[in-house]
Amino acid sequence: MAKSIMVQGTMSNAGKSLITAGLCRIFKQDGYLTAPFKSQNMALNSFITREGLEMGRAQVMQAEAAGIEPRVCMNPILLKPTNETGSQIIVNGEVLGNMDAKDYFAYKKNLIPEIKKAYRQLDDAYDVIVLEGAGSPAEINLKEDDLVNMGMARMAKAPVLLVGDIDRGGVFAQLVGTMVLLEEQEKEMVKGLIVNKFRGDRKILDPGIRMLEERAGKSVVGVVPYLHLDLDDEDSLSERLTTEYGRNNGAGIDVAVIRLPRISNFTDFNILGSIEGVNVRYVEHVAALGRPDLILLPGTKNTMGDLRWLRESGLEAAILKCHYSGTVIFGICGGYQMLGISLQDPDGAEEGGEMRGMELLPMQTVFAREKTRTRVQGQINHLKGELEGLSGLPVEGYEIHMGISTLAESGSGSDQNRKADYMTQITDVISGESKQDGVCRENVYGTYIHGFFDQEKIAQTLASILAGKKGIQLEKMTEGSYQAYKEKQYDLLADHIRASLDMKQIYRILEQGLS
Repeated sequence: MAKSIMVQGTMSNAGKSLITAGLCRIFKQDGYLTAPFKSQNMALNSFITREGLEMGRAQVMQAEAAGIEPRVCMNPILLKPTNETGSQIIVNGEVLGNMDAKDYFAYKKNLIPEIKKAYRQLDDAYDVIVLEGAGSPAEINLKEDDLVNMGMARMAKAPVLLVGDIDRGGVFAQLVGTMVLLEEQEKEMVKGLIVNKFRGDRKILDPGIRMLEERAGKSVVGVVPYLHLDLDDEDSLSERLTTEYGRNNGAGIDVAVIRLPRISNFTDFNILGSIEGVNVRYVEHVAALGRPDLILLPGTKNTMGDLRWLRESGLEAAILKCHYSGTVIFGICGGYQMLGISLQDPDGAEEGGEMRGMELLPMQTVFAREKTRTRVQGQINHLKGELEGLSGLPVEGYEIHMGISTLAESGSGSDQNRKADYMTQITDVISGESKQDGVCRENVYGTYIHGFFDQEKIAQTLASILAGKKGIQLEKMTEGSYQAYKEKQYDLLADHIRASLDMKQIYRILEQGLS
């Protein structure tokens, strides 16, 4: 049986995911075969495994930190919000259906056997399992039939480290208040406290740490500084999506990602931000768009709803104006669907009905209830327009979408067909089927492939093309492969976590476990 330890937080975005990833890396460095586990994740950033199963990207990032292949048993339940009160429920990588919050709360206890089964798969194969909780264990309204915080810790017999976020203020109240609200048995399961995202002189904290330990009745096993690392984030609370992140300073290549209300898989663009001289920023207001060199339309869990928002906010008109001025437009997945002539939803997979697309690409999308989940590889076709230099480059990634997009067959669309080309020739790794993907026309490009830019040759060539168009020269490209770049980030994370936590105490907690 594997040794286990669990990272829980006082709130969402307290830093659980990065602490978990850092511990995974440290245990790997110390010679232990280590795996991450999160019984239930709510996120729109997802990933497709080699088996064609869907899981949250946070656990993919943690698996990478542990140096292992991501497996869907590391995240058996994934909730993908479809609106303010409902989510698509994915169990063991496959869609179970859509439920509103009330129905899911009543149903979730039925998923405990699936969670236990998934955990046992890791328990049999690894030396150490680092579990991650969700939100806070002290959410009184969610504690019944809990399967992600203390309920999961009990199932796994995992001692708990409780993380508080000092950057947002009130960390002492966070940690003490959480401990007060826990049941006595749950308090016993907490074996250490962590103060996360600290800025400044550590000695200033000492009096507060002493009082915290007295009031909470638990020792503080570390104070982790605010880390500036380039690693995949959870979605809605990511710092990358804030107005201040990546603010355009007028230098280098300006890349604007449209910050859709239900944006998904924005990690598709992280590699671009790793290239020196490329500035990636997220835009949700017309005034902030400006005249970027590249506009990226990302994936979304609700294409029709987010296209309506794009239209009502004025951003659609601003994007079209940029296009007519020569800006390159690139859409992935839902962003690609928006670029077409029309969106049709006869079965109510999203909102039902039909709506006009942005009409920049001569294709139409019909939504279906069955989700496409697969991995693909192939190469980019001969492209026209600004991105012709990408022609022939190898590409691979994964698809997650509910719609099928085809070139328009009649009316004005057929006239435009002659001017359009398919983006890529790819092979479905799961089925072996060969197919064309994506459409491009007049500096507008779209594809269903998530991870399209993760091939460093594609990202670097794209940056060079945009730099040449702008008449500038990039000083430095990413050294080595993007994977090597990420490996360096994981090592830096481990260095910071190892230096900040009392690792001897962490190992004692791991060895003692829970009785």
